[in-house]
Amino acid sequence: MGGDHGSRAIIHGAARAVQDNPALTLELFGPRQHVMAELSRLPQPLAAAASRLVPRDAADAVPQEATAAWALRHGQGSSMALMLDALSHTHSGIDAAVSAGNTAALVALSRRALGMLPGISRPAISTAIPARKQRQCYLLDLGANVDSPAQRLVDFAVMGSAMAQCVDGIEKPRVALLNVGAEATKGSASVREADVILCRYAAQGVFDYRGYAEGGDLYSGCVDVMVCDGFVGNAVLKSSEGLASMLVERVQAAFESRLSGRLASLLARPVLKRLKRELDPVRYNGASLLGLSRIVVKSHGGAHAEGFYYAILRAMQEVEHNLPERLAERWRAAP
Repeated sequence: MGGDHGSRAIIHGAARAVQDNPALTLELFGPRQHVMAELSRLPQPLAAAASRLVPRDAADAVPQEATAAWALRHGQGSSMALMLDALSHTHSGIDAAVSAGNTAALVALSRRALGMLPGISRPAISTAIPARKQRQCYLLDLGANVDSPAQRLVDFAVMGSAMAQCVDGIEKPRVALLNVGAEATKGSASVREADVILCRYAAQGVFDYRGYAEGGDLYSGCVDVMVCDGFVGNAVLKSSEGLASMLVERVQAAFESRLSGRLASLLARPVLKRLKRELDPVRYNGASLLGLSRIVVKSHGGAHAEGFYYAILRAMQEVEHNLPERLAERWRAAP
């Protein structure tokens, strides 16, 4: 019941996911009659997948404007809380949870229902950003921790490198701290303190620490993990999404502005379609809540059906790689 576009977008994305993945079953938490009505309106061929979309009755939902404290006090019967409660019971057979709902509520309720991995105090939200050389860079935190002390930034580095190692198979991920410059004297006190600790970690071979990096380095293909606090990370992510959409639109408009451009546009259409596909933020929807004992993926609240589909694929990928256990192993190996 979360997300800006209502349950229809989520149910359509879910239907496409089970259609494309025959081994997948999805449980849909929300008012049963409402969910059943939306399932009955699925168009062909998505309707054929409805048998693997299982409604789970939840009369209430967490409002988008709710605070984390409100969700903890009043959200026990919400679709989000019931979803996480089901995930917390290993005998339920549920492997992961995906939500497009209130981020603060999801983080708070996930911590309470699922608990953290040993040694990790707070979850971090992370997603992959497309970069040069056909690579991607994991950016974290994206909003779970607005203001982070040095040790928490170090924790993010360990979790992000574990993600790159487990999911992308990078043996020794390249990690950098997002800063306003590469000079040692720049940045906040927490960033400079984290830099000192990360240098020590790097000396012990935990990952390849590259020091400070600036915003443009996120897309260079020279860094696998970029670490920052949640305020900065969220702003960078939203700016990146807006920039990618604007660039694709401007390139398309430039080709179509004149007759010769329209002819060139026809010739270049396959390239433009590939560019749009590679830069489309929808394809990268689905941010991981790293550090929890189970897998939880946060979909962008503004995602349409296709975006929610990719969030489900992200959750499936993490299940396939058994991410929490792999992350716990990596954490135990850290200094």
